[in-house]
Amino acid sequence: MSPEQAQAAAPATPEAKPKEEKQTNCLACNKPIKKLKRYYRNGKFYCSKKCWKNFLAKTKTEKEAK
Repeated sequence: MSPEQAQAAAPATPEAKPKEEKQTNCLACNKPIKKLKRYYRNGKFYCSKKCWKNFLAKTKTEKEAK
């Protein structure tokens, strides 16, 4: 099988797997996250431990309100 036939046989769907966007801002306070100072919890980045706790408290109160 030549390389041209291999390309033709492979499905050309750019929609197959979209790339994830890189998180650049803190979820709690929306400050830009610097590479040297970042706090990673549960698959997300925050600017500090305090912001992470604030975000948890905020989401908890939103869930209770529903």
